[in-house]
Amino acid sequence: MAKVKLDDELYERLKKVSETAGYSSVDEFIAHVLEKELQTLTGGGEYSAEDEEKVKERLKGLGYIS
Repeated sequence: MAKVKLDDELYERLKKVSETAGYSSVDEFIAHVLEKELQTLTGGGEYSAEDEEKVKERLKGLGYIS
């Protein structure tokens, strides 16, 4: 497994978001976000309606959207 260095502020933000979104760890959250971005960039598919709804619910839970 590879390691990636993140500054402390970014890590703390990722930690808060991952906990709020229900991920078991920051690593799990980061892996999920990167996998989705790779799919988008490589044409491996777009977000499904279900994925989009999950993202909206997570953003609502974080207070970013209402």
